Amino acid sequence: MVDGWREPYHVVIEVENKQCKMVRKLASLGFKHLKVVDVRSSSSGSVRHLMDVGEDQAHKVPKELTTKGHVEGKSSVWMESEGCEVCNTILSHDAFLVSGKSMQNNIITYSFMVPTFEAYQGIIGNLEKSGHKVNVRKIGKFEQQIGILTENQERIFWLALKSGFFEYPRQIGMAELAGKLGISAATLSEIMRRGTRRLLEHYFKREL
Repeated sequence: MVDGWREPYHVVIEVENKQCKMVRKLASLGFKHLKVVDVRSSSSGSVRHLMDVGEDQAHKVPKELTTKGHVEGKSSVWMESEGCEVCNTILSHDAFLVSGKSMQNNIITYSFMVPTFEAYQGIIGNLEKSGHKVNVRKIGKFEQQIGILTENQERIFWLALKSGFFEYPRQIGMAELAGKLGISAATLSEIMRRGTRRLLEHYFKREL
């Protein structure tokens, strides 16, 4: 429920992850120079990976492994799996994975949202207990601002912004974001509609 996200945090961590299932799967099929471009959770509970396999290899990826086919004009494909230990640890604490990107030497940067500070502590603690080296790059808490919006509206807009709802293309859709928050897409849409009206009325108040 939305109430469960009363004090959400946006977290960015770096983790040495040698167990990425998509990397291991493609490597076992002979693919080289693999790179994780993006990692996202899905409404079904699985994990989607955007894998850069190189222009010379993209057409060789078995179709049964892809979820969205080839990305037009690029050498990457979307793939879906049940996730590795790192992804599943993040998702098991009522968090949702916004994005992930491989850096170097098996280091992957993960951006995710958590409903509480305790959930964040649980994720970091469990990863470290599993032997993963974790570097927290960023952690930011939702803080109510100037009072144009209700606290609930502000929190929803903040979560939408941080989770990539306003990016192009969107990193998360209305239905998926609503599902993560435990509300219907119609309810989320109405909250955002009313909030947008408040913002516009404030912005154009001299003309009203």
